[in-house]
Order: sequence, then C-alpha cells, then structure tokens
Amino acid sequence: MSGDILFLCHRIPFPPDRGDKIRSYHLLKRLAEVAPVHVGCFADDDRDMGFAGEMAQSTTSQCVLMRNRSKVVAGLTGLARRQSLLISLFDHPGLHRWVAQTLAERPIRAVVAYSAQMAHFVPMLPADVPFLMDFVDFDSAKYASYGAQGGGPMGWINRREGRVLLDFERRTAARADISSFVSEAEAALFRKACGLGTDRVIAIENGVALDYFDPAACFPSVERAAGPLLVFTGQMDYRPNIEAVESFARQTLPAIRTVHADARFAIVGRNPAKAVEALGGLPGVIVTGGVPDVRGWLAAADVVVAPLRIARGIQNKVLEAMAMGRPVVASPQAAEGIDATDEAHFLIAANPAEEAAKVVALLADPARAQRLGLAARARMEERYRWSSTLAHLPDLLFGQAAAGVQAA
Repeated sequence: MSGDILFLCHRIPFPPDRGDKIRSYHLLKRLAEVAPVHVGCFADDDRDMGFAGEMAQSTTSQCVLMRNRSKVVAGLTGLARRQSLLISLFDHPGLHRWVAQTLAERPIRAVVAYSAQMAHFVPMLPADVPFLMDFVDFDSAKYASYGAQGGGPMGWINRREGRVLLDFERRTAARADISSFVSEAEAALFRKACGLGTDRVIAIENGVALDYFDPAACFPSVERAAGPLLVFTGQMDYRPNIEAVESFARQTLPAIRTVHADARFAIVGRNPAKAVEALGGLPGVIVTGGVPDVRGWLAAADVVVAPLRIARGIQNKVLEAMAMGRPVVASPQAAEGIDATDEAHFLIAANPAEEAAKVVALLADPARAQRLGLAARARMEERYRWSSTLAHLPDLLFGQAAAGVQAA
C-alpha cells in the first residue's frame, strides 16, 4: 500500500508497562508492519519523556509533549466551554499544530485515535482518509457510575462528566468510519447508547504477550516467606484499583486470615496513592510500589486476585496472571469481556465473602489450583495472542469489509 498512518494516543505507547500502554504499544507495532506511522502523544512525566528515543525506532516521525495542564485549569476551562473535563485536561495547542502540519506535509492515508480524549485532535478529513476511533472503554459510562454512587460536589462533577463525555463520544462515533472497543460487551453498550450498528461499532480485543508472560520464561524470582501469598497487580493511583485493594485488604483478607493466619496480600504496582500506602499498616498487607518485573510476583502467588467493583473492558491484569498459569479469583466486573469460563479457567466471586471462601478453597486444594492455572494458560494461548486479536486491523483501515469484523 502507499501512504502513511497518523496515530494519536493520550500516553506515549512505549513501553508496555501499564494497562493503557499495553494496547497502544501493540497497536503501534501492528500499524508499523503495514505502513510508516507518525505518532502524536503525551508524556505524563520525565520518565515517559525518556522513552521517546526508543519509540522513534518504530515511528517515521513523532511528537511527544509533556502533559502539564493542571486539573484546576482544565476543570475551569471545561466548565466555561461546556466541554468534557477529560477532553479539557488533554488539550494542547502544540499537538493541534503538529497534527495539522503532519496532515498537510505527509501522505497520510489513515488516522487512528486511541482513547476518547484524542478525538478532538482529529480535524475533518478527506473522504478517502479513513478514521478509526479506538475508544477502548466506554469512558462516559464509568463516570456516570461514579456519579450514581457518590454525592456532594464530586458526585455532581462525575454525573456531569458522564453526560458531557457521552455527547462527545456520540459525535465522534458519528464522524469516525469505525469505532472500536476492547470487548464485545463494551461495544454492545455503546451501540445501544449511540444508535450505530455493528458495521460502525466493533470489538478489537486485547491480547497478552504470551512469550513474555510465560511461567517458563526467565525472570527474577521473588523470595517467598512462609504462608500463602495473594497478589494484585495494577497502576495504584487509578481509582478502580485503589477501591479494589481497599476492599480486599479491609474485608476479604481478614476473613482469609481466620483460616490462614500467615496469609499475605501483596499490592504490586507503581505510584501507590496515600490510601494504598496506608494499607501497608494492616496485618499481612504488603505494598511494593513499582517493581522491575511483575512476573516474579505473579509466579510466586498462590492466588492472584482481581476484586474490582468498577471495571471497563478487558482487564490486562487478569490476562497476564492467567498467561502466567496462576489461579485467579476475579470479580464479575473484572471477568466481564474475557472469553473464559468460571470454574474452568478462573473463579468469579461477587463480593468479599465469596472472594474469601473461594481463595480459602483454592489454598486447601493445591491440585485444583494447579489445574485451574494450567487451564488458564491454555485458554490464553488459544484465544488471546496479539497476532490474532489485531490480525484484521489493516483490513479495517484499508481493506475489504469492516462490517461486523471482530478480532478472533
């Protein structure tokens, strides 16, 4: 094919070391296989900016800007403009200029925007330049859920964000050729909300790096102490993860420790919020902060838990734990969208009491736990290779029928 691809994403898609970067990293790799790619994105901090040079090996040109707009300024601007606060937070005149220049000077044949907040950088395009909007998750539904649960000023802000962002998502989908979501469940919810059909709103599922998340791979081990080890992994300044570990540490773990007094719960992930750090003072709770390689903690876990109460799309943390051959106990919200079977590939627990009971049952039956882990790994190999989930991406942009296409 002739022509280039413009790829816009809200965080630098390198390295694949957190949930939203994992998907964008693999999208970039797949796009670069079929055409030169020009990447416009943001860095959250100096660490992110340091990865720009390495990412340049996969890009034809790139613009990496530090995202330094304060939440207060973004909030006031968004309110004044009747704009989504998420969109306002990610606004930047420099990226608007770079996009305009790239479209004017480069032979751009397709545009891919990753996450809703990047859609406002995409101007009106020529009819022969397809626009793929990868929403990933139905973000406005998440804010609406927060708003329904909370009162006071934050409840009002979240309810407003849910409404305003939904209007923006609908307008974006109306002008995109294809809108994609991380699971069919998310795609179906959005089709119902926006009125578009399966020819315009589809699922492009996440995968898992099976060669990397492999129990047979070489990685640093984590020293085991006596007693069962339960592990949660994730970015620990992200509200759903914070709420998940608070619930598990304060409600589920004490029930488990009535049976296994030496059970420990390791919270493994970067940037733990103050509320997460405080959990480290509870009996049996370990807060690691960022670790060089999460695989050692997963491999050491007797059980990996994913007790999220609010979750969108497919949880990478669950895919990774299953790929590592570990038995997983997940909430229905964390399990939703994953093509696996309760009791066969993982266990689903709806509340802290069920979580405790199912973890205790697995600890009492190591043979069953091992069978569950082996079945989990086999399911990931069968169903969630990135080469399979992104196989149809070039056809969606440049090829035959996109109608109803879902990555298998």
